[in-house]
Amino acid sequence: MTLKALALNCTLKADSSEPSSTDAMIAVLADAFAEHDVTLSETVRVAALNILPGVTSDEGKGDDWPALREKILAHDILIFGGPIWMGQISSIAKRVLERMDAFLSETDDAGRMPSYGKVAVAAIVGNEDGAHFSSAQLFQAMNDVGWTIPAVAACYWVGEAMGSTDFKDLKSTPEPVSKTAGMVASNAAHLAGLLKDSPYPG
Repeated sequence: MTLKALALNCTLKADSSEPSSTDAMIAVLADAFAEHDVTLSETVRVAALNILPGVTSDEGKGDDWPALREKILAHDILIFGGPIWMGQISSIAKRVLERMDAFLSETDDAGRMPSYGKVAVAAIVGNEDGAHFSSAQLFQAMNDVGWTIPAVAACYWVGEAMGSTDFKDLKSTPEPVSKTAGMVASNAAHLAGLLKDSPYPG
């Protein structure tokens, strides 16, 4: 069974040519997913898009969310990546979650939201405490709007408090991060395969 993943990089850096630690963490997960025959189709730099504020699936002229929404729902697994800012997920990540609120009113005849049967995992980086709080924010919100969260669904790295080293600056990926990425990918691929073969009844 072929499974496809899409990654959202919710860094505050809009320029995709600018190095991002979130991209580096997504790359670690992409390698782990490849070992389970899951293809990462694309990594979207969300800050480069014009995602308008709101809680509908189309906020009108100039809104890039409808196209991104379609892309997200065309995949089996979503890698939701982002940095920790002020101890919590980035404002870009929160904007994506707010737009997914529309799923609540977009159910099919069985009451299933568009995200039903799709799996989400997190890729989080930062130089301060907050990885657990950030993943808790993401997973609670995404579960509310229909995503399925597998066991061990977050791969993260946080540097020394008040430090200056970013994940992208490390000479190699720490062994615990690689091990966690393998578990995240294995569990998410297994769960996505099960749900693709046998969708929720609603």
